[in-house]
Amino acid sequence: MDEPLDFEFEEPSYVSPTVLAKQKKKKVIGLDDLLSDFYQMKNDIPKKESKSAKFQKSDESDDDMDTREAEVYNYVNKCQQQMNEISSDDQMPLWGLQVFGNQKAMPALTFPELRSCVLLQSFMEHAVNSLLELKTEGGEEFLEGLLVNGWLLKLVTNHGRVEKCIGAWTFNLMLYSPKEELRAAACEFWCSILLPKNQVDVVMFEMEWLPNYSELRQALEVYGFLLDFPSKSSSSMEIVDGDSDSAGPPQNIRSWIKYVSVYCQARTKHSVFSTSEVEDLITSVICLFLDRQLIGLSSVLTDCLHSLISFFSDDAFHSSCQKIVKSLTCRVPTDVNCLRAVESVAGLGARSKHLRSVLAFQFLVACFDDKLHDDEQILRSLISINLKDKNFDLLKMYIHLVLAENWLFCNPLLKDKPVLGEMWNLCLRNCSCQIPSTDLRSYASKVRSKASYLLQGSNTR
Repeated sequence: MDEPLDFEFEEPSYVSPTVLAKQKKKKVIGLDDLLSDFYQMKNDIPKKESKSAKFQKSDESDDDMDTREAEVYNYVNKCQQQMNEISSDDQMPLWGLQVFGNQKAMPALTFPELRSCVLLQSFMEHAVNSLLELKTEGGEEFLEGLLVNGWLLKLVTNHGRVEKCIGAWTFNLMLYSPKEELRAAACEFWCSILLPKNQVDVVMFEMEWLPNYSELRQALEVYGFLLDFPSKSSSSMEIVDGDSDSAGPPQNIRSWIKYVSVYCQARTKHSVFSTSEVEDLITSVICLFLDRQLIGLSSVLTDCLHSLISFFSDDAFHSSCQKIVKSLTCRVPTDVNCLRAVESVAGLGARSKHLRSVLAFQFLVACFDDKLHDDEQILRSLISINLKDKNFDLLKMYIHLVLAENWLFCNPLLKDKPVLGEMWNLCLRNCSCQIPSTDLRSYASKVRSKASYLLQGSNTR
């Protein structure tokens, strides 16, 4: 324990005398240093005062800044609202008329005559009935099962005859049955009889009964069809509310359309429609295009319209077109609905193009209150319109352009009368030049764009 510790053997660290002298030396403050600090402090006082003044000014102007920000915010919102109004004004109004109103009570579908039909009696007298034990009271239900499964068509084909009670029963099921499977089966039954799919195995049926025009018109009345008379059609009609159970088109309208289409294709074998009746059916079908609830049936309606147009002979078609378009212009207002009616006559066939052209021209005549009936007079009136007039409704001009386009597109008069083409181009140039791109009126951009597009197309022909 008396031995020295390890640190006692450490050599003492060496410190330079110069360093020790510096540590012991104290700093001496002179007069110059005091003067320098005095003037520095004097110069810092205004800076501190200006900073405090800025802070006070900033605090006082917070309310003014909030007010200016609110004014700018309101101004931007107002501009945005005006731009939205301009944008919404350029959107075309929706086409659509209330074609169907409240439906009437559907006719009763009970047919006591079915119990005595030859087809059912022959089946009951067959030996097979000893196993089925079919009775007369259950005959209608039994025939429904045969109809849905396709056996009724096969039995009728084998017999080569459609009894009156069978024909009337299936026809009423097609038009009035609330059951989808019965509707579809009855429609397929009639379509197969009128127009067999397999042309090789065509069977000439003995038809004891065929539905006539009055049965089809009666079905539309039961459905609540409104456009039978001009007084029931106006531009103020509203689209029917889809929540109503008794309003709007029934599901059976699809079968009605399909039957009319197939019947007109099979007119060579069975013909019960007169020319005037087909003209009325065409008018009704085009009116169906105006119901927005039937947009899903546009393809079926187009096929039906083509079948009806093909019903006429070449000599009768042109005279019938005039009657059809006059009937339509009495029923359809000269707004966007007339454009829908014209566009519904689609197709590249000569008859479709002719009907489309005549219909568009007749709507143009109606737009001028039936005061102008000459083609050059109508074009002169279109050219004379002052599009710079701020009070002029440019939507009317847009409708005029679309109608004139459809009228002249396939009109042979353009080749025979070149002056019509020149007048049409002048009308389009007026629309392009008199409406500048800065015009913010409703439909101004639509009229200008439509006219420029049509003018470019006419120049490339």
